[in-house]
Amino acid sequence: MSPWLAVALGSALGGVGRYGLSRLWPWVPGGWPTATMTVNLLGSFAIGLLSVVLSARAGGPETARLFWMTGVLGGFTTYSAFALETVTLAGAGEAMRAAAYVAVTVLACLVAAFAGRALGLMFAGD
Repeated sequence: MSPWLAVALGSALGGVGRYGLSRLWPWVPGGWPTATMTVNLLGSFAIGLLSVVLSARAGGPETARLFWMTGVLGGFTTYSAFALETVTLAGAGEAMRAAAYVAVTVLACLVAAFAGRALGLMFAGD
């Protein structure tokens, strides 16, 4: 499979997954953006885990990394939506909620990425 096709197919799958969660938890301006935060947390955890799992398979195809990390997770995570929701909250007079959303999302995603890497390293040391 070509690298371009791997990224395109992965992006399509990730985008569909993100859309599904946004339908499950639709964001209402002024409310907490649950779906966006959830996909960013899951994506941060998954990219931490995959960074170890895929690199542990020395000689594994670069296509797998492109499909999962660049494609699926690139299509799944929503930093641009996170940014828009933050400025929308702030613009609606919800500056404290916007600041809390930024702080919780950034810190929780860092913890999720760390946890994913730690889990990957734990299993990579078989």
